[in-house]
Amino acid sequence: MGIARVLSEPFVVLGSSGVAIRTRLKGLSAGDEEVLRLVGKHLGSLASRDLKRRCAEGLQHSAQTWAQRKRALSAESSSRWAGSITKATHDQWALSRRAQLAHIQALEAGVRTIAHRLSLPVGEKGTKRAPGGYRSRQEWFAKTRRLRVLEDRLAAERADREAGRVRVVRGGKRLARNRHHLDQAQLTEAAWRQRWEASRWFLQADGESGKRFGNETIRLAPDGEVSIKLPAPLAYLANTGHGRYVLTGTVAFHHRSQEWADRVAAHRAVAYRIHLDTDRNRWYVTASWTIPPVKTVPLTQARAGGMIGVDTNADHLAAWRLDAHGNPVGAPRRFFFGLDGPATYRDAQVRHALVRLLHFAKRHGLSLAIEDLDFQAETTREKHGSRKRFRKLISGMPVSRLRARLVSMAAELGITIVAVDPAYTSQWGAQHWQKPLTSNKRATTRHDAAAVAIGRRALGHPIRRRAAPPPQHQSDAAGYRTAQAGPGAQGREETRPRIPGPRTRSMRAGCGANAGDQDAQHRSGRPAEHVQLMLRL
Repeated sequence: MGIARVLSEPFVVLGSSGVAIRTRLKGLSAGDEEVLRLVGKHLGSLASRDLKRRCAEGLQHSAQTWAQRKRALSAESSSRWAGSITKATHDQWALSRRAQLAHIQALEAGVRTIAHRLSLPVGEKGTKRAPGGYRSRQEWFAKTRRLRVLEDRLAAERADREAGRVRVVRGGKRLARNRHHLDQAQLTEAAWRQRWEASRWFLQADGESGKRFGNETIRLAPDGEVSIKLPAPLAYLANTGHGRYVLTGTVAFHHRSQEWADRVAAHRAVAYRIHLDTDRNRWYVTASWTIPPVKTVPLTQARAGGMIGVDTNADHLAAWRLDAHGNPVGAPRRFFFGLDGPATYRDAQVRHALVRLLHFAKRHGLSLAIEDLDFQAETTREKHGSRKRFRKLISGMPVSRLRARLVSMAAELGITIVAVDPAYTSQWGAQHWQKPLTSNKRATTRHDAAAVAIGRRALGHPIRRRAAPPPQHQSDAAGYRTAQAGPGAQGREETRPRIPGPRTRSMRAGCGANAGDQDAQHRSGRPAEHVQLMLRL
């Protein structure tokens, strides 16, 4: 029998440290759109060139090379545009390095799994903790070839990482591949070209505190006026002084508008990004800024009054409210969302489900308990073999998206999020809580029981319940309880202390399930037998 792994302690999730809001640029003239296209195309070519140089430097990057690249870009744009481009380049390179490390870890997991299964006899059954051998000799032979392929890929990725080489596609690898599969992507060549060029434009600028309205490059006034500092080669397009171009369209933020207006009026840093939605032929502007880290409450305070356990599933969130002792209260709640359709529809479904969950928590004034999930190692094809539907189910779960949105949205409502170790929550929840919580009027699912398990772990209570008492008339009619015991109750595994007093037939000496060693005395027979013998004498 395997040994259960050590579980990590629950912790309070930190709130978001940044804010981003988006709105549409309305009322643009044909001249405005042409200027935006020219500026985006010119700066995009500079960003592509700078990214190429940064990737060529690899691990040899230093502050001197950064300064050289920035000076070269400043001659063709401006110092502020050059700063924004180089910063975006470094962020993209660092993201590629993190993705490269994740890919190496996935390859290592695949190699370990295949090597383990190849070492077992063909047809040997696996366990809950380790897969068994392959089903046939043909599958065993095919996996030996795949093992060599994965080992070659792993060696190549490790060599790239040691040399500092990364593969980056400005505009996205998926969109680049769609060029060769236009029918599957439901795109024409002209539509793909337009989307590809727009994704490679560069129209974003970092904010600067102390400058007018918090940004000298892309400036948004409190009344919604938008002006752009033109690069040096396009300065002839300026329609106002100092090489700036003022758009005829205006901007009006609806979400966090007052917070944005306060920052602009105080000349605090605000970063802006302008982009074109080619499907709708609409221009949008995104404003972002950093905020102080949200002060998290202590874990003991988050547990006060109970908690709401939330189990994340492929199509819904299962939630159940628990009191401070870990007992389920009321009926389970389910918040459904659909993941079919375009990305905008899926995002809207996720947001709607999270809003309903947060309003449920706000109404009861409780914290939320979620699993600290990471399915990167679970989605590999070597982990679950031919269970393609299960792999697709796990891959389709928007775990990271749900977690990021939940943390940011909860911070706005003042709701605390507690993350717990996801190990055994579904298994132990179904084993210990699904049947007791099922009645004639309520059918409890495995997901509901998992929500109870998650909530109990966040509250610091064990998930597994006590064993049921013996049947009537075989022992005491009032056996020990199966519900959660209070914090002052005796432990389940420790030796029970001896309580002086008269003995009865229902509780004879030495008959307790967890009684201590009562035969430690150096005499023959049980101690109780000696007592009975002395009474007879």
